[in-house]
Amino acid sequence: MALFSRGKRTPDEQPESVAPSDADAADTDAAPGAAADQSVPHVGISLSTYGRATTPAQQPPSPSPQAAEHAAGSGAQASDNVLLRDALAKLPAEPTGRDVMAVARQLLQGHLFLRVKGDARALLAAGENLPLAMLTAGDKQFAVAYSGLGALRASVLADGDTGTSAMAQPVASVLRYVLAGTYAGLVLDPASGQSRAVIPRELLERIVEEAGGTEFPIKRLVSGERTPQTATEIGRALVDAKLWVSVGQTEQGPGISEARANDGKRLLEIFSHPLEVIALDRGTQPVPMTPAQLAAVLITEPGLDGVLIDPAGPWISLTRDNLAPVLALAPEG
Repeated sequence: MALFSRGKRTPDEQPESVAPSDADAADTDAAPGAAADQSVPHVGISLSTYGRATTPAQQPPSPSPQAAEHAAGSGAQASDNVLLRDALAKLPAEPTGRDVMAVARQLLQGHLFLRVKGDARALLAAGENLPLAMLTAGDKQFAVAYSGLGALRASVLADGDTGTSAMAQPVASVLRYVLAGTYAGLVLDPASGQSRAVIPRELLERIVEEAGGTEFPIKRLVSGERTPQTATEIGRALVDAKLWVSVGQTEQGPGISEARANDGKRLLEIFSHPLEVIALDRGTQPVPMTPAQLAAVLITEPGLDGVLIDPAGPWISLTRDNLAPVLALAPEG
């Protein structure tokens, strides 16, 4: 980890690079970059149907404690998933695989709205299964979710079925539901014109596999409400997290991206998921880095002032003090 370029940079400008150790130069074949060139499936918009996936035992996601309050008439209490909504709004008329992946990275935080046939609050109170909206294309079924209530209302206007209600659910619950069934993928905001996306099942499976689950703890904390304790909480969460760095070619060979803040501080760029690296579109590759490897880099490179997490945004920088739990992982001596 000895090769650092020294030009002054800000976190949102072109990064600098450092040469990785052998442990950093892990196999990059698992990164989802190749999927960016795949075709995007088309799902025709027709009348929504309701029910469960074709697997008889499949159940809708377990409602959160607040689900009943967010359902039906009180659904407005749950705010839109702004990051996801804005990513969908940027889609071109004919999205590429990379466009869909840009949406997918903002799917890894917050909550989604599900459309329920009937009064979700009453169904929950009665302990009934929730008939959730789905779309069909040929012999395939797609789960449906919404970034906000406006997108859900657009579906109601499109199909005229006013006997439905909304239920907000954590993204983790929705993804578990989709992948536990036989759905071919997840359709987001289906009646929102070009601001809609189809996330194929294969991409969802790969995203979850690379993240080690559906919780996405770092993305959730970085994207959530900021408090004076947020940086400290993220520092603790990094100890058990799956992390990636961005590796590209420099004149000296492979290098790991770093950023230079306006005040001159040098920050190693760390990513919560390979999709975050791909979103920067730099031509670099996501490479796994364990928390222990991160600790070793910080110990051997005292000139690094901290880390910059998910520079494509939302991002956060952590100081060495914030990273104390990670530094404690470094071997003694």
